[in-house]
Amino acid sequence: MGTKTTGLREDVYERSRPRKREGESFTDLVDRLLNEREADWREGFGTLSAEEASDLRRVTEAVRDRTAADLAARQARANEQLSEALDDDETA
Repeated sequence: MGTKTTGLREDVYERSRPRKREGESFTDLVDRLLNEREADWREGFGTLSAEEASDLRRVTEAVRDRTAADLAARQARANEQLSEALDDDETA
């Protein structure tokens, strides 16, 4: 079987290296990754740089805060509408 020489960007190479098993060539790595039917979500742990992890944490916290604020506002509106409906029932 013939071979082809391909290039990888340095960032792709650096992200690939931790997934490479002892004694495994990059050809073996690519072949294994392409043949995996179900990805193991645990394999990606530890592959982010400290800066990437910090950025991800910051974005996640911002989204979580925004979601909590939106939920609180919706809950307050629902409580207000329920209170108004109960008041209307009492005066009718």
